[in-house]
Amino acid sequence: MIILLIWVTVLIGVVVLYLRQLYSTFSRHGIKHFKPIPLLGNMGTVLLRRQHLAYSLIDLYNAFPEEKFVGRFEFMNEAVLIRDLELVKKVCVKDFEHFVDHRSFGIDSFFARTLFLLRGQEWKDMRSTLSPAFTSSKIRLMVPFMVEVGDQMIDSLKKRIEDSKGGYIDIDCKDLTTRYANDVIASCAFGLKVDSQTEKDNQFYVMGKTVTNFNFFQVLKFFSIMNIPKIAKMLKWDIVSDTVKNFFKNLVLDTMKEREMHNIVRPDMIHLLIEAKKGKLSHEDVQSNDDATGFATVDESSVGLKKVVNREWSDNDLVAQAFLFFVAGFESISSSVCFLLYELAINPDVQERLAQEIREYDAKNGGKFDFNSIQSMKYMDNVVSELLRRWPVAVATDRICEKDYNMGKPNAKAEKDFIVRKGAGIMISAFAFHHDPQYFPEPQKFDPDRFSDENKHKINPNAYMPFGVGPRNCIGSRFALCEMKVITYQILRHMVLSPCEKTCIPAKLATDNMNLRLQGGHWLRFRLRK
Repeated sequence: MIILLIWVTVLIGVVVLYLRQLYSTFSRHGIKHFKPIPLLGNMGTVLLRRQHLAYSLIDLYNAFPEEKFVGRFEFMNEAVLIRDLELVKKVCVKDFEHFVDHRSFGIDSFFARTLFLLRGQEWKDMRSTLSPAFTSSKIRLMVPFMVEVGDQMIDSLKKRIEDSKGGYIDIDCKDLTTRYANDVIASCAFGLKVDSQTEKDNQFYVMGKTVTNFNFFQVLKFFSIMNIPKIAKMLKWDIVSDTVKNFFKNLVLDTMKEREMHNIVRPDMIHLLIEAKKGKLSHEDVQSNDDATGFATVDESSVGLKKVVNREWSDNDLVAQAFLFFVAGFESISSSVCFLLYELAINPDVQERLAQEIREYDAKNGGKFDFNSIQSMKYMDNVVSELLRRWPVAVATDRICEKDYNMGKPNAKAEKDFIVRKGAGIMISAFAFHHDPQYFPEPQKFDPDRFSDENKHKINPNAYMPFGVGPRNCIGSRFALCEMKVITYQILRHMVLSPCEKTCIPAKLATDNMNLRLQGGHWLRFRLRK
């Protein structure tokens, strides 16, 4: 018994010494950081649902205002959170080859074959292959599909209001926008006609809810796969279940086969994937400054503009890209829109001004809404740009250091440069930069006039990053902006939004989900506009 106790004591001592050494890296190099919890690092408040990840990163960002970068431990892994915009530009643009990849989710993972997680040359080739699919000229063809889905949604809302006793309905906008986004991505990506407003539990919607439900166990799996992949592999964890994988594989491959067999051409994502597989997507209309969809549109880099890709993509690779389009379209856009509706409801002056612009364009164009409308409506773009500033869905982005990199001195008083070692993580928080008053005065205020023609020159473009930074930015920014503007146009054309008893005022993020959610839900009141 005594021998056992001695060995236990020795083992505990070894573990304590190991963790102390592990967690002293930043301290030894003069890098400021919060004190880590053994094994959890700085993840405790997020994993225990005490704080949303966005607020956790803001707290770290704000705690050390004199630093260019600070340290963060995710479990037992080091990550550097960058606070200096010039350093962000160096890491993500100038020295991009040092930081090409995101952190891995395991090379055997289905999700690892998506554009978001492909690595090195494979990612560059896939980006170049797909970039012609996301130009304004291609997105223009999909706007009618978005409008059609919006009409379904408006018809459903009108019927529910007419059936109500008080002439209004109180609804959770996350449910409304998720169903809208589900039907848009079903139509624009897969060529399916789905009406989730009336067919509540259709298979496409159920699959989307399954994939994007980041409950406690999913969050734990997510960070475990990313930070302790050996254990995750041993437990056979994957972000995507076999049921979901098989559903999308059968859907995509069967649709592609049917279209090729019957020579069906429909301007959607399945058609573009068929063209990509054949190497027929044209780069002729890919422009590096194609910003026709608004201020927030990101430029395509030289990586995406590469015209020749000598690589054949497997069916699994194409299915993975279709799956990524679905997840991004289902969750990211629906979250952005429900926050937009929330801001319009609690800022009635902004809502009325935007409604007036919509009325003017509606009269001018005889009720027709198309891609030209999206290009023309300036206040709409201001509102959407500010929404993406206030509530960027991707609260942070990450990179992996591919080879040792000199980050420079952490602050003006430091004596030595800090070298980030190969394999270490880099983090950039759009949420933190977007809420920094030195870049955006009164950051908690929803103020679309920040992006007006008179004021937008005051914005530091490097501080605004709703779709990421550098060549690895979001390839679907034009699609997302179009969809957000279409649904906003259609709702404000017919509806007046206002808070109700369940509305979360002031806004506070829920801690039980890694996605952006308001505490208690996104409840608003809808009335018919007279």
